[in-house]
Amino acid sequence: MIRGLFRFVFGLLRFIGRTLDFVARGFFYLLLLLGIGILVALFLHPAPTVPQGAALVLRPTGSIVEQAVLDEPLALLRAGGVPGGRAVLADMLEAIRAARNDDRIGALVIDTDRLQSGGLSKLAELREAIAAFKASGKPVLARGDHFDQAQYYLASVADEVHLSPDGFVLLRGLARYGMYFKDALDKLGVKVHVFRVGEYKSFAEPFIRNDMSDEDRASSRDLLDGLWTQLRDDVSAARKLAPGALDAYVNGYRDILAAANGDAALAARNAGLVDQLSTRDQWRARLAERVGIDADGKDFRHIEADAYLDVVRSARPAASDKIAVIVAQGTIVDGEEAAGVVAGDTYAQMIRAAREDDTVKAVLLRVDSPGGSAFASELIRRELELTRQAGKPVVASMSSVAASGGYWIAAGADEIWAAPATLTGSIGIFALFPELTEPLKRLGISVDGVATAPFAGAFDPRRPLDPAAAEAMQLGIEHGYRRFLDTVAQARRMPAADVDKVARGRVWTGQAAAGLGLVDKLGGLDAALAATAQRAGLTHYAVIWPEAIESIEQRLMRRLIGLAGSAGLLDGHAVAAAPLATVLDDLQRSGRELLRWNDPQHRYVHCLCEAP
Repeated sequence: MIRGLFRFVFGLLRFIGRTLDFVARGFFYLLLLLGIGILVALFLHPAPTVPQGAALVLRPTGSIVEQAVLDEPLALLRAGGVPGGRAVLADMLEAIRAARNDDRIGALVIDTDRLQSGGLSKLAELREAIAAFKASGKPVLARGDHFDQAQYYLASVADEVHLSPDGFVLLRGLARYGMYFKDALDKLGVKVHVFRVGEYKSFAEPFIRNDMSDEDRASSRDLLDGLWTQLRDDVSAARKLAPGALDAYVNGYRDILAAANGDAALAARNAGLVDQLSTRDQWRARLAERVGIDADGKDFRHIEADAYLDVVRSARPAASDKIAVIVAQGTIVDGEEAAGVVAGDTYAQMIRAAREDDTVKAVLLRVDSPGGSAFASELIRRELELTRQAGKPVVASMSSVAASGGYWIAAGADEIWAAPATLTGSIGIFALFPELTEPLKRLGISVDGVATAPFAGAFDPRRPLDPAAAEAMQLGIEHGYRRFLDTVAQARRMPAADVDKVARGRVWTGQAAAGLGLVDKLGGLDAALAATAQRAGLTHYAVIWPEAIESIEQRLMRRLIGLAGSAGLLDGHAVAAAPLATVLDDLQRSGRELLRWNDPQHRYVHCLCEAP
C-alpha cells in the first residue's frame, strides 16, 4: 500500500512538472511569436517623418513617471493584467521643448483620455513646458471625452479646451484619508510597538490609533491647502476665471449641475471650464481646419510625441561630455534589486560607475521617493558625497515626493531643486515591532526556551517585548534622528537646532521648504538640468539615464511589452479600476511594501504621504 502511495505521489509530481513545462514552453513561444511579429512590423513600417506644419500629439497613457520599469511577467496573467501604461515625464518634456523651436511643428494637441494619474508636480512641469510652447506663438488645443481632476489640470493650459457633449469635468478638491487598524489588531491580539522621534512622523499611526492624530491632521490640512491653492490658481489664470470661480464650482457642484438640468458638459461650459462641446468627428474636423489634412487625406496632419522624439534624437549630433541623470523612484530598500525600488547597493554602484566614468562630468539625482531604509539612504547619500569630493557636481531635483529617506539622499547634493508642489521634509525616523504573543496563546501555542543573554531572544515576535529591549530600541531611534539632523544641518549649513524646528517628521510643500532653507531653488527637471550643466561648465553635452541592472530576459520582456503597448486599454482607452478593486489593491500594495522593508537595524525614514 505504501509503495502504491509513493507511485501515486511520484506520478502526480511528474504530471505537474510536465504541465508546468508545457505552460512555460507555450508562454515562451507566444512571446517569441509576438517578438517576431513586432520585428517584422518594424522592418516593414517606414521610419517616421515630420510633416510640414504638423500638430504634435501629446497622449500620455497611464501614470506619469520619472522612469519606466518592467512589470513582473506573471502580472500579464493576472486578472486585469498590468497597469495601463507609463508615460515618462522627461520624454514628454523633451518632445515639447524640441517642438517649440521646430518650424515643422505648427501646433500642439493634447489628448488626456488615457491619462490615469500623474502627481501635481509632474503635471505642473508639463503645463510649464506647454506654456513655453504657447509663448512661441503656436496654438495648443486639448480635448477629453471627460476630465477628471488630473486630466483637466493638464488640459486647462490649452488655448482651446473641448469636451464631449456627453462628458463632464469632475473637480473634487484634494483629500487624504487612510485606514487605521488598531481595533482590528486588538481583536487579533496583535500588539504593535512603535519607536519614533517627531510628533508629525505619522507613518506608524495606523497601527496604534483608530483615527488621525491632531498633529497629522494639522500638517495634512496645511499640505492640501497649499497644493489646492496652486492647482486652483494655475487653472484660474489659464482659463481667465474670476477669483473664487473654481472654488464655487467645486463646492457648489450640485446646484451648478441642477441649473444645467443635469447636463454635466453644459455645466462645465457655462462655468467657463471648457470652450466647446464637440464629438470626436467634430474634433478631428477642427484639427484638420487648424493644421490641414495628411498626405493620405484620412486624418489631420500630425505626428505622435514618441515618434517625433525618435526623429529628433536621431538627428541630434553626438556629444562626448555627459550628465548622468540617476532616477531614485520608489521605496528605498537595502541590498540589490532591479528597477522598481531604490535599492541601496544597486544605486551606490550606479553612482560609483558615474563617478568613475571620465565622460560623465556631473550627476543629476532625480528623486521621487517617500523614503524607506535609513541604512540604504545613508549608503546612497555617501556615494553622492564622494562624487562631489571627486570634483563632479551633484544636483538633486525633487519630483512629486522627496520626503524622509528621499530627502536624506537629496542632502548629498551640492544644490537641491524642488517643484512648488513637491512633498518633502518629513525629517524623522521610526521603527515598528509586532508582538504576536496573544494570537499564539489563543491558538493554544506556547513559546518557551533558554538564552545565554537578556537580548538573545528579546526581539522574537512570539514573546513579549522586554522593557529593556524596548528602551534600547528607542535609544537607537533617538540616535538615528540626531544623525538625520546632523546630516541635514551639515548639508544645509544650518544649526541642528534650527533643523529640528522644521523637522519632527513634518511634511512640507516644495514652496514652503524653500522658505525654510530645506531647498535651494524652485523649478522642474529642465531647470535643474540647466543648473547641473552650469555647475559643470558644460554648453554641449549628452544626457544619459542609467538604470538598475536587468537580466537579458527582463530587457527582452520590457521591450516586447513596450512595443505591444496596449495592456490596460479597452478600445484605446485606459480602463478604470472598480472602487472595491482599488481598496483591495491598496491593501495588497501596502503588504508588498512592508515585505520589502529590510533595513538591517529596522530603522526607517519613510513618509506616509503620496502626491495627489
